[in-house]
Amino acid sequence: QVQLVESGGGLVQAGGSLRLSCAASGSSFSFYVMYWYRQAPGKQRDLVATIGSESTTTYSDSVKGRFTISRDNAKNTVYLQMNSLKAEDTAVYSCAARRIHTSIYYWGQGTQVTVSS
Repeated sequence: QVQLVESGGGLVQAGGSLRLSCAASGSSFSFYVMYWYRQAPGKQRDLVATIGSESTTTYSDSVKGRFTISRDNAKNTVYLQMNSLKAEDTAVYSCAARRIHTSIYYWGQGTQVTVSS
């Protein structure tokens, strides 16, 4: 089992940047696929970015070219660098972890990102 704690959210003006962090407890972090999701008020939760155990990455079309997901296995941490933020990026951002070859997801509590236009 792994516990996840996000940080780095806040209020930023459109065009600005934020970096979210998600710190994981426990060992074997390198064996987990890590995800960033977001949920805006009244909307479904959407997958934003994924980073595999070998650091392959995928992005939703809405953030491609603006957001970068990365991981530091020595620190048990995954990051989401968000640049050129838009008002529509406003949401609660949550990280999730799934150990490879399993289907169980672990979730953090989420961090609020608000982009003012």
